[in-house]
Amino acid sequence: MSKAIDTADSLSEEKRSGLFNRFLASVEFLGNMLPHPITLFALFCVAIIVFSGVADWFGLSAIDPRPIGSAGREPDGVIEVVSLLSAEGLQRIVTGLVTNFTSFAPLGTVLVALLGVSVAEHSGLLSAAMRGMVMGASKRLVTFMVVFAAILSNTASELGYVVLIPLAAMIFHSLGRHPLAGLAAAFAGVSGGYSANLLLGTIDPLLAGITTPAAQMIDPTYQVGAEANWYFMMISVLLIAVLGTFVTEKIVEPRLGKYNPDEASSDLAQNNIEGLTAKEKSGLKWAGVSLLLVSLLLAWTIIPADGILRHPETGLFAHSPFSKGIVVFIFITFGIPGFVYGRVVGTMKNDKDVINAMSKSMSSMGMYIVLVFFAAQFVAFFKWTNLGTILAINGAAMLQALNLTGPEVFVLFILMCALVNLSLGSSSAQWAITAPIFVPMLMLIGYAPETIQAAYRIGDSVTNLITPMMSYFGLILAVATKYKKDMGIGTLVATMLPYSMIFFVGWVALFYLWVFVFGLPVGPGSPIYYTP
Repeated sequence: MSKAIDTADSLSEEKRSGLFNRFLASVEFLGNMLPHPITLFALFCVAIIVFSGVADWFGLSAIDPRPIGSAGREPDGVIEVVSLLSAEGLQRIVTGLVTNFTSFAPLGTVLVALLGVSVAEHSGLLSAAMRGMVMGASKRLVTFMVVFAAILSNTASELGYVVLIPLAAMIFHSLGRHPLAGLAAAFAGVSGGYSANLLLGTIDPLLAGITTPAAQMIDPTYQVGAEANWYFMMISVLLIAVLGTFVTEKIVEPRLGKYNPDEASSDLAQNNIEGLTAKEKSGLKWAGVSLLLVSLLLAWTIIPADGILRHPETGLFAHSPFSKGIVVFIFITFGIPGFVYGRVVGTMKNDKDVINAMSKSMSSMGMYIVLVFFAAQFVAFFKWTNLGTILAINGAAMLQALNLTGPEVFVLFILMCALVNLSLGSSSAQWAITAPIFVPMLMLIGYAPETIQAAYRIGDSVTNLITPMMSYFGLILAVATKYKKDMGIGTLVATMLPYSMIFFVGWVALFYLWVFVFGLPVGPGSPIYYTP
């Protein structure tokens, strides 16, 4: 009888595994069917040109909901499709192709911010800071510090994947814990907590640069700053660190059980962890001193009532020269401590080393620059044709007809972003496609672009852990097979699925409480609601 029950359980488990693996195979198949994001944007551009001509022929239009006299509103109050499938449309495409690219806000902001981050990364500062943070933690706090450090490593995206995830597995193994639990904890922080951080990074100006033109379809003067989601992203660090620790210690690690070294695919005897050297500790100390001095100098420009970088008319932080130039300060706060650290440890001796570090980072941005070229054309074409505005107006009308204008609309929006992220893993690519539709749509039912962007960032993060289409998924799997030689995609995704589910529930709950219960702004000067 017992044997029959065991056989039935085995068959049931095999069936569940089969269904799960088929689901994963479907995600991978659908993702592989999608062309490269650059090709995808090129195809979308062609589709917009063709569809604008068809829509213009059918006379597609919408009534402008903005008050009479609003900037950008036509005298008759009717928004009509502008065809690009015409002589005038072709002329506009040809003459605007270059300026669409060069004026695309995310291009310059990301590259400038990256210049500073590259100095801190290539000098070794970021790597040393992450190692010091994790290896210096007590055994009771090691899980929390792994997840916490992993979240912060998003400032330099490759650092978490290349350095911290393998390091976390090694630390857990050295403590007699399952190394895959350490890998999972770090992966959860780096990828699942992608949008959370205490500092502004390259992703902030990138997303803001895409949100701004989307918002300007409704309000031509609207500006979204890089700091738009800073408050919410900072509190999210604590949430993801706590949830990641809970899932690791209460769900993932017990499920993995005691680690058997025989499962390893390589000799773990040489799996040594190198602590910080005296020179690295000295470098971190002086880098910290320089960061403090830079921070005090920046604070002097913005904290006093007569601060020179406050808004010259209102005296506020919102829309001040400081907030508008936040990318410059990202560059400074990473670049100066990075160079100081490099000088102390010897990785940077002069200006040539700084220039080489910047050059290496710029040379790796070729794919991004090509992507931006086509994404900029897509955003510009969408705006020229008025298709985005018309779709937004009709979509907002549908939401109002269905009485989906309350905060619950964001649950559906976040869920949709999370599902799209399974097949289109690039944060910027996904937002460039969805922002021109959903930002105007949700603005028309009363929500500010900053709030909409914060919601998007939740959906864009939580499913990074469970999609094989995530760019670093193969690297994570390779590290995992070092400790478990028969590790497959299904096993890795099954391990990360609890993080994804709990992050989704917890982050959505935090968003609802932060924004709609306590009425707190998601960033400095960021409104919750939009009023035309």
